[in-house]
Amino acid sequence: MYKKNLSYSENEESIKEFLRFFELRGKHSLEMARQAVLKETSVIESTKVREALRYFVMDYWQDLVRPTLLSVCCETVGGDPELTIPFAVSLSVLSGGIDIHDDIIDESKKKHGYVTVYGRYGKEIALLVADALFFKGFALLHQTSAEITVAKAQKIMKQVKCLFYELGDAEALELELRGRWNIASEEYLRIVKKKAADVEAHTRIGALLGDSTTAEEETLARYGRLLGMIIIIRDDVVDSLDTQEVKHKLEKEHMPLPLVYALKGKRDEDLNGVSPNKILKYFRKDIEQGIQQSCNLMKDLVNEASFCIKDLNNHKDLEKILKALSIPILNRN
Repeated sequence: MYKKNLSYSENEESIKEFLRFFELRGKHSLEMARQAVLKETSVIESTKVREALRYFVMDYWQDLVRPTLLSVCCETVGGDPELTIPFAVSLSVLSGGIDIHDDIIDESKKKHGYVTVYGRYGKEIALLVADALFFKGFALLHQTSAEITVAKAQKIMKQVKCLFYELGDAEALELELRGRWNIASEEYLRIVKKKAADVEAHTRIGALLGDSTTAEEETLARYGRLLGMIIIIRDDVVDSLDTQEVKHKLEKEHMPLPLVYALKGKRDEDLNGVSPNKILKYFRKDIEQGIQQSCNLMKDLVNEASFCIKDLNNHKDLEKILKALSIPILNRN
């Protein structure tokens, strides 16, 4: 459909540097999370569930961003990043459950080039694996929270609760977009902002663990919300460059942002019953323009996030994360 002209070769060294950075800051926490989950497989009698859990933990799960965010935000406000590791473990396990639930809802059999647990083992097994991750994650979070002050633990639990409620609300609102062609970009972006609660929770908790001031906490929360939106829009742009992924979204989910822009003003009744192939063919130029609009919005969000952290004493690593999660799209020719 569209050529993925994302300038990876021109930025090869930068991308390698970013990968090394995420591994340095997040790999230890991810490995500890893996071991914590694998420890529970010894009590699982079902071969299929045990196999699916191992598949997710060892083959599919590569989340270095969330533990890195906790570590960097804690250090940015003067805290010890080592203190974030137990929380990174518990929150990563919880996030794994969220990701699997999201795949079940969207019927995503493949994501980022990997077959999902849902795609490999089906809905029922995927649901059981996600539930196992939730139980384990909350147990670890409860255990870890006992090691800090009650006041700080209560603030962190409040953030986790708000994260789940806001994400759940966003998922419900997304379901209402299915089958619709005429979606206002403002409506779509409001849902994107709600989904970014996940990233904001991690940046805010990192700040809390670093004993931040109220102003520092709010700054990092704002940065996290903007970063979360950038990640979601980046994924929408990448998905819009993949014909099969666009077809899946149109058939099983909802339009990605570039198509929301492309089909602005089109009436549902004029497009109902039109196949995804024809949509992609008839509105090719409009979709290209929608991709560019999405990239422009990403640039604005990156600039806003960069501006909001400029007064923090140590914000270089936060800038590095911004670049790492947006550079392939922002350098698109």
